[in-house]
Amino acid sequence: MRRLPEHEPGLPDSRSAARFLFWLVRRSRLTVVAAAVLAVIWMGCQSLAPAMVGEAVDAAVAYDSRELAGWTLLLLGVGTVQAVAGIMRHRFAVTNWLGAAFRTVQVVVRQANRLGATLPRRLDAGEVVAIGTSDISHIGSAVDLVSRGIGSLLAVGVVTVLLLRISVPIGMIVLIGVPIMMMVVGLLIGPLHRRQRAYRTLQGRLTGQAADLVSGLRVLRGVGGEPIMAARYRAASQALRAAGVRTAKVEALLEAAQVLLPGVFLVLLTWLGARSAWKGEITVGQLVSFYAYAAFLVAPLRQLTEAVDKITRGHVSSRRVVAMLTVEPELTEPDDPVPLPAGELRDQESGVCVPAGLMTAIVAALPSEAARIADRLGRYEDGSTLGGVPLAAGDLAEIRKRILVADNDARLFAGPLVSDLDPYATGALPEALEAAAATGIVDGLPDGVDGVVAERGQSFSGGQQQRLRLARALIVNPEVLILVEPTNAVDAHTEALIADRLRAARSGRTTVVCTSSPLLLSRADHVCYVESGQLVAAGPHQDLLRSTPGYARMVLREDQP
Repeated sequence: MRRLPEHEPGLPDSRSAARFLFWLVRRSRLTVVAAAVLAVIWMGCQSLAPAMVGEAVDAAVAYDSRELAGWTLLLLGVGTVQAVAGIMRHRFAVTNWLGAAFRTVQVVVRQANRLGATLPRRLDAGEVVAIGTSDISHIGSAVDLVSRGIGSLLAVGVVTVLLLRISVPIGMIVLIGVPIMMMVVGLLIGPLHRRQRAYRTLQGRLTGQAADLVSGLRVLRGVGGEPIMAARYRAASQALRAAGVRTAKVEALLEAAQVLLPGVFLVLLTWLGARSAWKGEITVGQLVSFYAYAAFLVAPLRQLTEAVDKITRGHVSSRRVVAMLTVEPELTEPDDPVPLPAGELRDQESGVCVPAGLMTAIVAALPSEAARIADRLGRYEDGSTLGGVPLAAGDLAEIRKRILVADNDARLFAGPLVSDLDPYATGALPEALEAAAATGIVDGLPDGVDGVVAERGQSFSGGQQQRLRLARALIVNPEVLILVEPTNAVDAHTEALIADRLRAARSGRTTVVCTSSPLLLSRADHVCYVESGQLVAAGPHQDLLRSTPGYARMVLREDQP
């Protein structure tokens, strides 16, 4: 058995949901074929057992002890093979299920990393969460049902042939009745498909809305918007509930059909078999076989109808995966990337220039303008140069390695704090915590840096989270570090400590701070003041206070004239 998940999931076929499912089957073709062969053996043995029981009964009625012993031993051997094949089939089925689920998660996570900043702009968080929670289960079941469906189909075929040997009319009823049953069940698949798709869409939106609501709860309470957002969430939740009820109605009909139709069909077979035995058209052993076949057919017929249901659900889930895999990043890689030199970092659109090796502050009349400049400097949008070479011409992986943009949208991950802040064990954690004035936070934890962080860092205050995120950025120690409002949630004393220590920690390396804090601005080597998206003035903080009235009003928090 192979180890899961595999190191390399492969390149998915994202042209359609059906092609994606087929790609998953192809990637696990060895275990899928093995499971199908074992399912054929398993169901085949079960389908042959009633015939052997019938022959044994006829031998007993005829008082033929040798033939009875032969059929008994053969039945024992077939039962042993069936048991072994059933156990192994289940192992391979679980492997196929897990393989499809893991591979789906791997390609989705890889695509999320590839999309980067494009992901939250193009897809709701709920859509991505739904893939990793409910969709992988349906996709795994669809791949698993391939092997079980093949075995069930063969078992029904074997039983049909055996029944034709005993009674042509009854065999023909099975031959014609099974496709009719499948067609009846198939009539429910279309409505179920549509309602499941609508339900999944609403579920994804509600999950994303819940995530946004939780992350912005403090702000909502501060502005009094919590009741309004709660009412919107309640309405969306009720819409999802109604969609779930509509979907459940069709699912209930499908489940009932999966039980009722095979049951009615098998009652008919049993009645016809008993009628043939009453007329003397079949032997007592053949009548026993009829009853055994009637009981046996429940399982393969149910699995065939279940296969249609599961594959349909898997197709709906695969459509969501394909929708994500077909999203293209807003930033494209150059066909022939050029090396990027060290040097001055410049934003062509605003005119902001960041000298190499210095600490530069960017002050904007609107904070969103500074954030947009930070995005361009970090090549989350195009429009900047490094050493005179456009960032768009360089390798994106190299840019991400050399330029780090750290803003307040970053999150702390659940798990040990040390693995969150310093996952590669660089040994720079104590110095980074000191520079970010976060040593006291760690010292206050019962287990120190080995303490467990709650989901999204909710066990820490906003200011504590901000300092820990700053420490994490400092540990990376990139060539260019761009910080967006790194101290807007801390008190003035702590902010002064960070301002002094940040300058020392980044000495000789390029640092950009988007802020309007006088404490940080007074420590910067170079300050750029931006209005309406354009550079208005640049120079030392004290010079700008004297020469640029708009800068002075904003930094000193004076009222606008």
